[in-house]
Amino acid sequence: MGLLKALLYGLLALVVLVLIGAQFGGFGGHRPSDLGVTQGRLKPPSLTRNSVSSQADLYPDHPQRAHALIVPLPLRHGDAATSLRTLATVLQTEPGVTLVEQRPDYLYAQAQTRWLRFVDDLEFWFNPARGVIEVRSASRLGREDAGLNRRRMENIRAAYLRQ
Repeated sequence: MGLLKALLYGLLALVVLVLIGAQFGGFGGHRPSDLGVTQGRLKPPSLTRNSVSSQADLYPDHPQRAHALIVPLPLRHGDAATSLRTLATVLQTEPGVTLVEQRPDYLYAQAQTRWLRFVDDLEFWFNPARGVIEVRSASRLGREDAGLNRRRMENIRAAYLRQ
């Protein structure tokens, strides 16, 4: 009984330490330095199953290409500038999402999970060659996100299309 009690106290202490660490940004990771658009492309999807990208098909040998592929956003209201302003409004109303950078053809936002405060990087870029808004969302830490990036991007898509 004494060993079981010690294990339970140890487990409780570990949970408390993890939650305290999370509240102080211990799981936030660092902003990648290679975000943005380079030669008409957003950063490739992560090598692990914790990202989605509408440009995943541009990387045919990528190990997560099939898992990461997501549909880009269509233009709304006829032009890129209006569509991106609409998208910016949607991002500002999404729980846990902070719009960090806004340019005429590009948006960068960060999404933070509620309890452990993991941070995901979200990018949106108007691709003039395709006439769509390319999207990318990736977790900074870990190997798996249980589909969170895809669900979040689909929720953003639904809110954007309702505007």
